[in-house]
Amino acid sequence: MKLNRLFEIVYILLQKRSVAAKELAEHFGVSVRTVYRDIEVLSLAGVPVYTEQGKGGGISLLPDFVLNKSILSEQEQSEILSALQGLSNVKTVETDKVLEKLSTIFNRTAVNWLNVDFSDWSFATGQFFNDLKTAILTKRIAQFDYYSTSGEKTHRRIEPIQLWFKSKSWYIKGYCLTRQDVRTFKLTRVKNLLLTDEYFMERNLLPVIITSELNGHEKEDVTLKLKIEPQMAYRVHDEFEEHMIEKQTEGSYIITVTWPEDEWVYGKILSYGEYITVLEPEHIRKIIKTKLKKASEKYL
Repeated sequence: MKLNRLFEIVYILLQKRSVAAKELAEHFGVSVRTVYRDIEVLSLAGVPVYTEQGKGGGISLLPDFVLNKSILSEQEQSEILSALQGLSNVKTVETDKVLEKLSTIFNRTAVNWLNVDFSDWSFATGQFFNDLKTAILTKRIAQFDYYSTSGEKTHRRIEPIQLWFKSKSWYIKGYCLTRQDVRTFKLTRVKNLLLTDEYFMERNLLPVIITSELNGHEKEDVTLKLKIEPQMAYRVHDEFEEHMIEKQTEGSYIITVTWPEDEWVYGKILSYGEYITVLEPEHIRKIIKTKLKKASEKYL
C-alpha cells in the first residue's frame, strides 16, 4: 500500500508540480507527518523532491525530472507512447487514461501519429472491445446469442482467449463451453453480450489454436480467372495485388486469384454485378449463372 502511495505522490507532483502536504494528506487519508515521511523516503531513493515553506510553498519536483529515465531511454519512451497511440484506435476506454499518465510520467507529449477506424459505418465495436477485453484479462465467462452464416441462432458461453482482426472484420476467439472446443465468433453476429460473474482457470489451448490457424479453413482453394470491366477499376486496385492484374488494351482487367471456395467467394463475384465475367473454372461459372437466374426470377 505504501509503495502505491509513493508512486501516486510522484505522479501527482508530475502533474501539478507543487502540492501542499495537507492536500496530499487529505487525498490519501493519512496524517501530514506521514506525508513528510513519504517525501523523505522518496528523497533517499533519489527522487528530486523538495519542500518550500511559507505562502505559495509546498512539495515539488525538480522541473526536469522524468520517472524511470534511467530504465527507459527517450527512444523507448517514444515507442511505448506510439504503441499506446495506435492501440487507442480500437477505442478501449482505459488506453487514453494510460496514455495520459505515461505522457506525464515521461514528461513527453504523445504525437497522434496514427488514426485507424476498424469498424464499418453500421457497427460500433467500442463497448464490445471493453467488455471482451475485461473478460479476457479477468478470465470471466462471457455469454451471448450468435447467428451462424445460415442465420441459425444459438446461445453460447465461452472462455474468451483473444480478440482477432482478420480480413476487415473483428472476431472473438474462445473456448466454447457449449461445443466443448475452441471456436471463433464474428463480432457483427454476436448479440446480447453479457459478462458473467463466473471465472475460469486458464486452459492449455495453444496447440489447438495453432492447429486451427494452420488449417485456416475447411474448403478447398480454387483459382479464378475473372474479367472485370473498366468501370470497376477502383475496386480492382483496392482488392487485388499488382501481380494478379493484367490490364487489357480495351481497358478491362483479367484477374487471376486463388481463394477458398465458399459462399463468400460467390458473394464477392456477385458484388461486381454486370461488370464481371468468370472465365475459369467452369463449375464456378455454372454456380454464378444459377445464382443470377434465381435472383432474376424474383423480379419477374
